[in-house]
Amino acid sequence: MSPLIRIIGTPMDLGQALRGVSMGPDALRFADLEKALTRLGYRVEDRGNIHVPIGGTVAEKDRVTEIFRASEACYIEARTAIRDGALPLFLGGDHTISVGSIGGITHDAPCGVVWVDAHADFNTPATSPTGNIHGMGLSILLGEGHEALVHCGRSGPKIRAEDVVLVGIRDLDALERERLSHSGIAVYTMRDIDEMGMGRVAHETIKRLSHLPRIHVSLDMDSLDPPGAPGVGTPVPGGLTYREAHLLMEIIADSHHVGSMDIVEINPIMDTANQTARLAVKLAVSLFGKRILNK
Repeated sequence: MSPLIRIIGTPMDLGQALRGVSMGPDALRFADLEKALTRLGYRVEDRGNIHVPIGGTVAEKDRVTEIFRASEACYIEARTAIRDGALPLFLGGDHTISVGSIGGITHDAPCGVVWVDAHADFNTPATSPTGNIHGMGLSILLGEGHEALVHCGRSGPKIRAEDVVLVGIRDLDALERERLSHSGIAVYTMRDIDEMGMGRVAHETIKRLSHLPRIHVSLDMDSLDPPGAPGVGTPVPGGLTYREAHLLMEIIADSHHVGSMDIVEINPIMDTANQTARLAVKLAVSLFGKRILNK
């Protein structure tokens, strides 16, 4: 029987001030995500969207509570998908969805995390200049930050720093930079990619995570250079090219350890003709095995 990919939409926009990313799951569906995965030979089950209140209807004092509720629901879906033998594909929403998605997929066993992003999302309430929770997801998964979110699904950290690789980083806050430098996380900035090449970065990433049974790719679309992916809320110039991002996905796929994926931070309001969602679909199918030539 063909492997099953389970699509789980999480239209979260509570982790930031800018509206629009809650439409990301539907933008990806409109870009024919299910059809593209089916053509690769997968069975695809779309579970629809987890209920998340619209950001503009939630008072600031209630945001953490509502993020917790949505993250708990995402966590349960993630844990269930892994137990069912499915490959969960989470559609955001802002990057806060990783609290539930990565938390849930690691409920029964650890996995490596490749966090592809312009930002490290390694702030805490004490270091963040904005207080936006979508910039704190990785810290929360490592057991730091908002106490309620740290204990989402199960108590304490969900992953270890040595099991995380950041790729494409180019925009860090001052205190976040300091925390990251002492974290034990492997970080490949855009300068590293420029100097080393994406092929070497990707192979080193796989080598670092090779002791783990599965790899989760958390793809923030602002990791790409804005002209190629304009439909994001926090664009940063100088990002990954279309081809660099594809190569990263292809080399990770070659490891045969891909177990799950997030696609986050697509903002259709900022996009042109759904360009960013269509690119995200192409990257997803590369991660799940599409090749230029069959090997």
